[in-house]
Amino acid sequence: MPSHHLAETVATLMPRAKAELTQLVAFKSVADFTQFPRSESERAARWVADALYAEGFQDVAILDTPDGTQSVYGLLPGPEGAPTVLLYAHYDVQPPLDESAWTTPPFELTERDGRWYGRGSADCKGGLVMHLTALRALKAHGGVPVTVKLIVEGSEEQGTGGLQAYAEQHPELLAADTVLIGDAGNFRVGLPTVTATLRGMTLVRVEIETLRGNLHSGQFGGAAPDALAALIRVLDSLRAEDGTTTVDGLTAGSAWDGLTYEEGDFREDAQVLDGVGLIGSGPLAERLWSRPAVTVLGIDCPPVLGATPSVHARAAALVSLRVPPGTDATEANKLLLAHLEAHTPWGARVRTEQVGQGQAFDADLSGPAYTAMARAMREAYEGQEMQVAGHGGSIPLCNTLAGLYPEAEILLIGLSEPSARIHAVDESVSPEELERLSVAEALFLRDYAGRD
Repeated sequence: MPSHHLAETVATLMPRAKAELTQLVAFKSVADFTQFPRSESERAARWVADALYAEGFQDVAILDTPDGTQSVYGLLPGPEGAPTVLLYAHYDVQPPLDESAWTTPPFELTERDGRWYGRGSADCKGGLVMHLTALRALKAHGGVPVTVKLIVEGSEEQGTGGLQAYAEQHPELLAADTVLIGDAGNFRVGLPTVTATLRGMTLVRVEIETLRGNLHSGQFGGAAPDALAALIRVLDSLRAEDGTTTVDGLTAGSAWDGLTYEEGDFREDAQVLDGVGLIGSGPLAERLWSRPAVTVLGIDCPPVLGATPSVHARAAALVSLRVPPGTDATEANKLLLAHLEAHTPWGARVRTEQVGQGQAFDADLSGPAYTAMARAMREAYEGQEMQVAGHGGSIPLCNTLAGLYPEAEILLIGLSEPSARIHAVDESVSPEELERLSVAEALFLRDYAGRD
């Protein structure tokens, strides 16, 4: 089958892809059920299950995972003796943040300036649509030549590990020769990219107490220990003067020998304000992909609006630490907890709690799946060679699958290129990227079937 036939078929499927993505984005499937209704995630899971049934998948099941969320599984048998490919995406999304800051409503897919806007459009509901579109294109040209398992997670963004625990309890369920994770992205639009490394992460809550209750800052300020000031000192201790992450005992990471990232490109991608410097030192790719990075995700303290003249008795923060391949996330968590406690001033009472963790991932690029993907991307992107990049984020399931199936190749592709602004206001997806990656996935599955 000539590759241009698959490309033509994918082009005809794009209106359907847009319609389905519109339906998916409409679900407010944030797996934080303290803020968003559980029913929204359950409806999204049912939509996925119905889509798999409609595509002829067998053994379709909505799995209740140990963290209280749902993942959706289906099996599409291929020819006898064909390899098995596990396709992954997730239907849960990040909260929309300030909905009023969105140009258009976050849960309504809206086309603007050649892109489709909406929460989850790229991360990762668009990844599910990419998988479905690739399979439909193959079915239009004689059928899918491999056995496909499709798993769509419901709590990836929360990092609560439900699917990981379920997979460990049912190790035969997701067994495959190759795993294709649809939750990464090209280095930039139009540049075909596989992601070879992911940083691991640990998420820690730190709470500091100094007083039985708040005090008048005029009457007691200057001697009474302020919990918020103590917390600020602790958080500041996590960075050197140039912004480099500094956790006592944590190694600085390693060199990066893949794609380079120019500072001008990064400033534009990250929307850094004019005159504001970047943090850290050394090559940007290393800072982003092969070194640790700490981020303060939130602080519990009174907002400016309505603040009173008080010395604060209590303050808390949520701290994320990303660690590169080669650094054990469990050990990094111990070092972070010890650092927070050691740097708490004035004898203040400090409590720390781990609330999430995932190990780093480093792919082996030497197998037949990577060879097939390089060929598929070259065809889908009209002669452009596949690039290898890292990713600063974490997908803990990758390590779970690598541990369960050590012989399986794991590839990461997806729609989360820099312009997508995932996790931010005005997340979007490039329909051209969705189309080309659907073609690439279809070509990959076709070519990988003849790997021997």
